[in-house]
Amino acid sequence: MALTHPNSSSSVSEVKIDVFWHEGMLKHDTGTGVFDTLHDPGFLEILEKHPENSDRVKNMVSILKKGPISPYISWHQGRAALIPELYSFHTPDYINELVEIDKAGGKKQLCSGTILNPGSWDAALLGTTLKAMRNILDGHGKISYSLVRPPGHHAQPTRADGYCFLNNAGLAVNLALNSGCKRVVVIDIDVHYGNGTAEGFYESENVLTISLHMNHGTWGSSHPQNGSIDELGEGNGFGFNLNIPLPNGSGDQGYQYAMNELVVPAVEKFEPCMVVLVVGQDSSAFDPNGRQCLTMDGYREIGRTVKKLADKHSSGRVLIVQEGGYHPTYSAYCLHATLEGFLSCPDPLLSDPIAYYPEDEALTVKVVDSIKKYWVNNVPFLKQD
Repeated sequence: MALTHPNSSSSVSEVKIDVFWHEGMLKHDTGTGVFDTLHDPGFLEILEKHPENSDRVKNMVSILKKGPISPYISWHQGRAALIPELYSFHTPDYINELVEIDKAGGKKQLCSGTILNPGSWDAALLGTTLKAMRNILDGHGKISYSLVRPPGHHAQPTRADGYCFLNNAGLAVNLALNSGCKRVVVIDIDVHYGNGTAEGFYESENVLTISLHMNHGTWGSSHPQNGSIDELGEGNGFGFNLNIPLPNGSGDQGYQYAMNELVVPAVEKFEPCMVVLVVGQDSSAFDPNGRQCLTMDGYREIGRTVKKLADKHSSGRVLIVQEGGYHPTYSAYCLHATLEGFLSCPDPLLSDPIAYYPEDEALTVKVVDSIKKYWVNNVPFLKQD
């Protein structure tokens, strides 16, 4: 029997989202302290959980199992990556460093806010997206969502960064390339620059990395990249790393303007055979780690836009990879909305419980127009014919 939206007679039974998840990822214990510092100053009665804690993903799992989108979800067990598989993105020296830390009992802070505790390494291995991408490549489904933690897009080939140990999206991209895909696009909407993914493909013309992020710049030795518009790639990869640093508070309309004016035309020119959406709900209006003010409507529309690009260029094949999102309830709602965007429902399945933040996209429009002009003048494959 065809599944239908309760307010519509149009069938969406042909749309299925394969979700890959493993409870072992909950064993990554990030501790408590002042926000993500793990520091106890000695004068606070209540120390908060590190923002990248298991509660956030428990709610994501729960809303997909019990929310209105649940009939359209097919659940799959994740698997641990094999060490040699990690070498497609990371150097052996870096992987060996993590293995040795784990063997020694963990409890090492690799950089600010990023600690490898007992259980963290096993969770990171389960968090890879290889099985989700393989599901697509083998023709078992067209839309896979990899619900993973720890997140991954800050992890560079040689180091950890920003709560990330292994670059989940980067490993999946290399699997696609090694399986015959000629061109892969990565669209990253996490509030922070996807610096690790960009670093891994900085000299490749086969991977177009596009990152929409808060204009935060570098944050230290683990994150030397700025995420600025002039970080375009090197060698054969010049022009295939496109950064879209957006003003704080860009909101739904500002993000959609950036998608329509920058992301869509770039993807159209690149003509990928695989689409990867790197999604973080830390761009939402209520996230403690971001200031971009997206609501459920904004995430839903981004999902719809990416789905249309995938339908046109990659036969509908798209891998969605979880990254940040640190408000324990609203992140789950925004995830639900993002995945709704990949369905054929004409109306939202779930209403927004708290969105009320006023928007003013005027500054964002100016920034996007400026970036567009810069790209046309400096990015070879986007220059006017």
